[in-house]
Amino acid sequence: MMWKAAKRVIEKIEQAGFEAVFVGGAVRDFIIGQPNNDVDIATSALPAEIKAIFSETIDVGIEHGTVLVLDEGEPIEVTTYRTDGLYTDHRRPDTVTFVRNLEDDLARRDFTMNAMAMTRDGVIIDLYNGQEDIQHKVIRAVGQAEQRFKEDALRMMRAIRFSAQLGFTIESTTLSAIQSLAEQIQYVARERIHAELNKIWTSRFPVQGIAMLRQTTLNQFLQGTFVVADWKSFQTENPLVGWAYFYVLNEQEAFFSYYKCSNKEKEFAKQVAEAYGKLQAGWQVLDYFYYDIEVLNTAFDIALWREHEIALSKHEIALKKAQLPIATAQQLAISGRDVIEWAQKKGGPWLKTALDAALYAVLTRQVENNKEQLKEWFYDIYKG
Repeated sequence: MMWKAAKRVIEKIEQAGFEAVFVGGAVRDFIIGQPNNDVDIATSALPAEIKAIFSETIDVGIEHGTVLVLDEGEPIEVTTYRTDGLYTDHRRPDTVTFVRNLEDDLARRDFTMNAMAMTRDGVIIDLYNGQEDIQHKVIRAVGQAEQRFKEDALRMMRAIRFSAQLGFTIESTTLSAIQSLAEQIQYVARERIHAELNKIWTSRFPVQGIAMLRQTTLNQFLQGTFVVADWKSFQTENPLVGWAYFYVLNEQEAFFSYYKCSNKEKEFAKQVAEAYGKLQAGWQVLDYFYYDIEVLNTAFDIALWREHEIALSKHEIALKKAQLPIATAQQLAISGRDVIEWAQKKGGPWLKTALDAALYAVLTRQVENNKEQLKEWFYDIYKG
């Protein structure tokens, strides 16, 4: 659907007298033969001219020439051909200049495989032998590699991420440039590094990404340790799992703030680490109750990745959790008010202890989750 909508956008731009082509990752993945619905268009038309052609647009990056076109039912990014000025912050160009020819626009791109364009009719425009590099599974910088990385130091991480995603090697001159400029990764916003690590965690070859972080020496300028052997069996589709594993391997809370991790990532990682620590001795009923199934499964996977022998399977984990008498504390048939009434005394720390004991009694099937039976249990067992 995205490709069809993008073709209709190109057709309308061409009808208005301008040039427009597919660019970037969508073209690369089309040639590789893998799906990509993130379809971008580059054009000789200026932003104002694009907005005149289409009735529904949003200025998502107008200062860099990008307009989001909504006319065709799918959001399609359309960006004016441009050249970039100096990158004094190693992140973004200080200025951009809109141009009318595609050649100048492709010259500013990072890697040859990303510097191709494709017309609406499927004709590939390949000025830097990107197709050949794809055929040979090589990541090569466009033009002078050092210049590309000095412009935007994140491109060094992108090279490694693409290596992990595609299983490609990094061409020798490009690799040498990363090694010589590795310390400049410190200029990059941590949120951007976080995003690239997310993609490495969920790539086809994460261990290759870790190996390349070490080979390029980028790992020396990032927080945490990156040991290749730790990642040889690691595989996930969930970046949360990657952060949890990274946390278990490093045992450093400092990197949560360093990498700008979200509260969700932080809490998930901590729970997984805690559950993983308990797994060797064997999980108890309260562990199955308090930890989500995803936490339990991730802790189990980490044990396998670290080559621990675990006399358990994911099926058994799911079964043990499903067979619990109740799934949440809210399902307990009694409340604190009930216990206070039965005990005939004011609330205090004792109340939580009593409720925890009742919960444990239900989970271990010492008593049914029934108010009358729990009242009887309270008088006969707990209060006594």
